[in-house]
Amino acid sequence: MAGDFITRIRSSYNQLTKAEKKVADYILTNPKDVLFMSITDLAEACEVGDTSVFRFCKTMELKGYQEFKMMLSLSISEGKEDVDQFTGNNISLDDSFGDLAKKVLNTNINALMETYSLIHEEEVNRAIDILHNAKRILFFGAGASMLTAMKAMNKFLRIEEKVFGVQDSHMQAMAAATMSKEDVAVVFSYSGATKDTIHVAEIAKNAGAQIICITRFVKSPLSAYADITLLSGANEGPLQGGSTSAEISQLFLVDLLYMEYYRRYFERCSANNEKTSASVTEKLC
Repeated sequence: MAGDFITRIRSSYNQLTKAEKKVADYILTNPKDVLFMSITDLAEACEVGDTSVFRFCKTMELKGYQEFKMMLSLSISEGKEDVDQFTGNNISLDDSFGDLAKKVLNTNINALMETYSLIHEEEVNRAIDILHNAKRILFFGAGASMLTAMKAMNKFLRIEEKVFGVQDSHMQAMAAATMSKEDVAVVFSYSGATKDTIHVAEIAKNAGAQIICITRFVKSPLSAYADITLLSGANEGPLQGGSTSAEISQLFLVDLLYMEYYRRYFERCSANNEKTSASVTEKLC
């Protein structure tokens, strides 16, 4: 059972390798902290490699790191409270609607404020330069992050004709393979550990493209391929995949890039915006 997962770790301890025991020790000592760590963060905290963390997950008969965090979260919460309790907003089944609304509001505000605090102007400027000089800009993501990528593509398509986005994971891989050193891939992933997204980033990087990564963790399997990493500030628990706060924090960065790009290249962007706006005017009621 999920609630017995921490007990399972303790009972399996003697079967673990030396490196796996380091991982187990850290998890047992800091279970709530681990919920919001990338696989690379956990590996560094345990002073082992990413592969040791992955082997630990396999030893615990789990498919991967995300399933591990989900099982750990269920074990901690014991079904009594939503995993949001670990974000500091303490949403519980006993909350009134007013309390719930206030806590959801605080969660989203905190996500935006933390994202704002993580902004580095020089990195944003580099990203704008790369986007402007690119022959093509391709947006990638998987699952909920794919929806964010499509929103970003839709926004930039209003002011730039060199913008593209593909939803199917196989077609994303094909698109990435045809990229060149003149192209830019903007890759969205909260965890930075989604296999399809990592695969696309690896293909695009091998093709010579530059990579802009929008993610939660500065160090992750995905950010290893990034030329520029922009951090979103939302804390999303393992059972909160696709949470609104995570999406809002990513869209804040999209808005920031869009507005700065528009401001810096106003004449060109304004002309394109007039054309794209006029193209859909007749379709509006």
